[in-house]
Amino acid sequence: MTIEWRYTIEENLGILSVAGFLGPDAAPRFTGAVGWVLARGTGPVIVDLSELRSWSGEGQLAIANAARQLTAAGRSLELAAIPADGSLVPPGDHPPIPVHADLATARAAHSALRHDEQEEGRHEWRTAGWTAGADHDA
Repeated sequence: MTIEWRYTIEENLGILSVAGFLGPDAAPRFTGAVGWVLARGTGPVIVDLSELRSWSGEGQLAIANAARQLTAAGRSLELAAIPADGSLVPPGDHPPIPVHADLATARAAHSALRHDEQEEGRHEWRTAGWTAGADHDA
């Protein structure tokens, strides 16, 4: 099983939405998505996990590695809506990873822009199989 992802750039941040199971088989695909994010955006990145069914230790380590990569590029990583099991990315030598209850809370922490201004600056890319939430976060 793998993941599907969608990356959206808004005015002042990027949102990487991930759906499926982030385990050992999906970690390389997640790492590729982070590479895409690094090449196409600026500012903080919120990883929206509201459509993620679960994650393994390897998946959590992939997120910790993403935090390192983004920090090295002058960006930060935050999580929104971690999986229901309540586990968090393990402590380690990665930068702090703020966790928000949901995507709306994460956005509110970053944006004072009106909704229509956000839509004008919005760009989106996704994997071919992305079907999760069909604009649940718009």
